[in-house]
Amino acid sequence: MPRFAANLTMLFNELPFLERFEAARAAGFRGVEYLFPYSFEKEALAERLDRNGLTQVLHNLPAGDWDKGERGIGCHPGREGEFQDGVGRAIEYAMALGCRQLNCLVGITPADADPEAVRRTVVDNLRFAAGALKQAGIRLLVEPINTFDIPGFYLSRTAQALDLIEVVGSDNLYLQYDIYHAQRMEGEIGNTLARNLQRIAHIQLADNPGRHEPGTGELNYPWLFRHIDQLGYDGWIGCEYKPAGTTQAGLGWIEALNAQ
Repeated sequence: MPRFAANLTMLFNELPFLERFEAARAAGFRGVEYLFPYSFEKEALAERLDRNGLTQVLHNLPAGDWDKGERGIGCHPGREGEFQDGVGRAIEYAMALGCRQLNCLVGITPADADPEAVRRTVVDNLRFAAGALKQAGIRLLVEPINTFDIPGFYLSRTAQALDLIEVVGSDNLYLQYDIYHAQRMEGEIGNTLARNLQRIAHIQLADNPGRHEPGTGELNYPWLFRHIDQLGYDGWIGCEYKPAGTTQAGLGWIEALNAQ
């Protein structure tokens, strides 16, 4: 049976953020993830985790000015110092929250940037982050994002991410495999998981179209969950979807899975 983590950025939006921890625990989740912790004091987040017996599974490195449309700065030449400062801040939060893996959103390719300079920047930034996180006992993940939802995102396909991991050459850099993004860009979910399981440290899910809960779209999630179990994946699966209605009303897919 997969271990599911509630993505508190997307789930339980009926509640203020700090109240979502308790709601996730009441709904049966034992792990949580979310995009960013940096708007909250580390101590407040750690207290919510401890009070509800939750594991902090994942959060992202700082990703630039999110409100202005930035989706990471790892591919932005000239902002390496800002990226490195963000790595340090992310480690501080991860250590306080007991979070053992962090994801790097590499960002939208800057307009008119030299492709070679962008590539060098991504590689150098990931090498720096992977090394710094390894010293702290934290894994670094990198995630392809579909370019329908985020046009121009630098990293958009599994093969591209795996090639980048190979070039970086760190034993502390892994693939974050988001089923929704992969389905939109390339499909072949089952075979891709089977071929690359040793490089995958975290999985996320949502159905397509709509990015809603499993069972609302084209993906055969009951089969996928059995497949993931048979492959021997023992990590977490983050529920990073937008509920079609209320969060609680959309959790029937987990209840059905538990009843099997």
